[in-house]
Amino acid sequence: MAEIKSVRAMSLLCPSAQPEMADSRVLGVVGGEPGALEIAYLNETLPVTQGLLSLTAPFKPTEVFRFSATCEGTACCHFDGSQCRLVTRIVQLLPAVTEVLPACLIRPACRWHKQEGKAACLRCPQIVTRTYEPNEEMRRAALG
Repeated sequence: MAEIKSVRAMSLLCPSAQPEMADSRVLGVVGGEPGALEIAYLNETLPVTQGLLSLTAPFKPTEVFRFSATCEGTACCHFDGSQCRLVTRIVQLLPAVTEVLPACLIRPACRWHKQEGKAACLRCPQIVTRTYEPNEEMRRAALG
């Protein structure tokens, strides 16, 4: 049974990936003001390359972009064997930041959408991989 769950996890995409993960692509660009960062989603697929990552210098790629990649299932600290605990906390702890579903290229294969539906999508734009001043709710959602 664990193999079946692992295979199913691998077929979904993580919308909060690291750039070095398998099949990583840019999901969006970080924008907004300190304390109110928000993702501007891309409208076409942009694979991660070393050249692209080098364009973010002197910043870390995760300060400039948000990435998606194939869900790593049980290799991820947020995955409990069947669900992503990160998105569960995001939906429970963070307010919605939009009233309409954001334009998102990965929604049909997104683990967060598959698991939590529209509630995840309405909170997704505020999720930034690297932030230096997270509020208490964001900290709790990220760390569990």
